[in-house]
Amino acid sequence: MIDENLQELYQEIILDHNSRPRNYRAIEACTHKADGNNPVCGDEVTIFLIVKDNIVKDVSFQGEGCAISKASSSLMTKKVMGKTVNEARKIILDVNKILTGNNDQEIDLDESGDLAALAGVRKFPARIKCATLAWHTLDAALDGNTVISTE
Repeated sequence: MIDENLQELYQEIILDHNSRPRNYRAIEACTHKADGNNPVCGDEVTIFLIVKDNIVKDVSFQGEGCAISKASSSLMTKKVMGKTVNEARKIILDVNKILTGNNDQEIDLDESGDLAALAGVRKFPARIKCATLAWHTLDAALDGNTVISTE
């Protein structure tokens, strides 16, 4: 369960990453790239990666969408930068658990860091696809796929 003070902090994190998204840019010389869209709500994101020696050396995104989608994309770039591909894939699974777990499920704040802010989306099941779009698109890019849809 998320207490009220944490909920306020999480809302601030989401609003900050929406208004000042980190790594919002194209990487022209990327090694991996995928486009994702959620046609139900209109969110669209492109994930750009430079992977060398199995390490995510650079990651960025561009796109249009709601505050949750943009904040989640921004948080994603911060979390996977410098990680190995396997570490990035584990983070994708961890975020999925954060977003789809029940409201009483405890979140390890030390491990999750700012990603714990996404737990508030659990209360709004229709918004989960907004929060997971960037993560599904990252997974597709790592797999060498170029387009995904969360329809």
